[in-house]
Amino acid sequence: QVHLVESGGGSVQSGGSLRLSCAASVGYTVSTGCMAWFRQAPGKEREGVATIENFGASNYAESVKGRFTISRDSTNTLTLQMNSLKPEDTAMYYCAARFRYSCGGSLASSSYDYWGQGTQVTVSS
Repeated sequence: QVHLVESGGGSVQSGGSLRLSCAASVGYTVSTGCMAWFRQAPGKEREGVATIENFGASNYAESVKGRFTISRDSTNTLTLQMNSLKPEDTAMYYCAARFRYSCGGSLASSSYDYWGQGTQVTVSS
């Protein structure tokens, strides 16, 4: 059974930074797969923010390129460093994962099998 638990959300002013973390508990050794961050603002669809493969390749949404950095360590802890935050980054942020198979850089929610409960990020102007 896979569990994903996010942490690190909060409130920050425009231009500030936050670091999100996602701890993944997996009942087997992970040698392949991908993890990602998604976000959903009120009244909007869930959108992919960034994804990273087990071997390190990453992909970002255009709206966050140059501001956000995704990383993953050998314990399957996923992080998202968010700099130069804007009010439009306000959303619930979710960690997602797919193990055993690559995601090919996909930012589509249908590519992921496991989801966390989310952590709120609020950016004020």
